[in-house]
Amino acid sequence: MPVLKSIFGRIAETAWMRNAMSDADALHVFREKPAPAAYIGIALILISYVIGWPAVALLGLVAFYTGEPLILAIGGPVVYGLSHLVFMAGLYLGGKRYAAALAQWASRKAFKKYSGMAN
Repeated sequence: MPVLKSIFGRIAETAWMRNAMSDADALHVFREKPAPAAYIGIALILISYVIGWPAVALLGLVAFYTGEPLILAIGGPVVYGLSHLVFMAGLYLGGKRYAAALAQWASRKAFKKYSGMAN
């Protein structure tokens, strides 16, 4: 157990954990009205799901019916890569504040649970 106390002691000394432990209301950002960028980011994330596998499947069907396998071989990775770029843009626009708040809250809860501290 001394090893675990040492590990939790070092974790508690980090700036991230000190900040997480001091901010008891880390989820306050979820009660505020989102900025327009957050709505755009969420829309981009949803669009990325439509661009991803459904578009690759559609390219597969087109390649099958036209008899041109290069449509899928080249277009599939390109379209799937594009969906990842759109998803990352959506995360950047819409999720930074919310992801940070959620990670801080989860860090505090996990630290309290596994270090033996009371909730």
